[in-house]
Formats: sequence, C-alpha cells, structure tokens
Amino acid sequence: MEQGLTLLVTGMTFVFAFLSMLVAVMDISARFFRKFGHLFPDQDSAASADAPADLSHIAVIIAALRARSR
Repeated sequence: MEQGLTLLVTGMTFVFAFLSMLVAVMDISARFFRKFGHLFPDQDSAASADAPADLSHIAVIIAALRARSR
C-alpha cells in the first residue's frame, strides 16, 4: 500500500512539473513571437502572392477518384 502511494505521488508530481514547464515554455514562446513575429514572414502568404494558384492537378486527382469509386 505504501509503495503504491509513493508511486502515485511521484507520478503526479512528475506530470504536474512537466505540464507546468510546458505552460511556461508556451508562454515564453508566445511573448517572443508577439515581440519578434514581424521578423518571420508567413510562408503561405509569400508563396501565394508570388504566383497564382494552379489547382488543375487537384481537379485531375478528384476526377480519378470519382471514376474509380463508380
């Protein structure tokens, strides 16, 4: 019984410490990107601004899947 209680307390302490560190790291990274976010341009918006979207290959894939399912 005593070993089970020790294991329970140890496990819960480890999980609590890990989750606390995770929250702290997420908070620090959020502060960092709020302050320096302008230095990291969004890759999706940069790519879409340079070239128009060519979705013909997606249409071909959808047509092939529809033909196969019939």
